[in-house]
Amino acid sequence: MRNQKDYSGMAALSICESMLLALNDHQLLPEREIVGILRDAAKAHETAAQTGSDIEAHRAAAVLINRIIAGGNSVRKPPK
Repeated sequence: MRNQKDYSGMAALSICESMLLALNDHQLLPEREIVGILRDAAKAHETAAQTGSDIEAHRAAAVLINRIIAGGNSVRKPPK
């Protein structure tokens, strides 16, 4: 069963992904910079998973971000 934290995280992810797409659409950031932002975020979670608390949450966040990088954006792709 999902909780409010899950819904908040899903909403935040969708908003951030949409903002990154808009930055690219309006040619404010090139795709390589956006991917760099995502890689930095994944790396931060990977590092936190090694040294911090809530290790599983950090690992899961890093995996999710790396999936977004590998699969492209989920906002414009129809669900499979």
